[in-house]
Amino acid sequence: MIYIEKLDNNAHSVFLLSYHLIMVVKYRRNVIDYKVSKRAEEIFCYIAPKYGITPEEWNHGKDHVHVKFRAQPKSELSKFINAYKSASSRLIKKEFPQIREKLWKEAFWSQSFCLLSTGGAPIETIRTYIESQGEKHEQG
Repeated sequence: MIYIEKLDNNAHSVFLLSYHLIMVVKYRRNVIDYKVSKRAEEIFCYIAPKYGITPEEWNHGKDHVHVKFRAQPKSELSKFINAYKSASSRLIKKEFPQIREKLWKEAFWSQSFCLLSTGGAPIETIRTYIESQGEKHEQG
């Protein structure tokens, strides 16, 4: 059976804009553990609504995070991602000072990122993929 997601809408349109975002720690430093990932996710969820973004899935490896989110036609994705990376970098380095020792020149996130439209794949396939990536989102 094919799973069809419920469409979003606003006053002027109906849409389904779903994305898979992958952000990598600068130089692939292994600094993301459960606590850092949880804090990064909290920051994402705090900033996202200001850009019309709805987080749906989050998972991490030691050097990257995977995020599935939905957006609106007015969402400025690159502005959101840059605002998120800037704020989360500053806050994470402040709240987890031990991370600074493992970073190069103060940068937390790599400047680049991978953003994929998920419209062509069944949503359960994408969810399963994200859930299988990196470390499970549990304490440890």
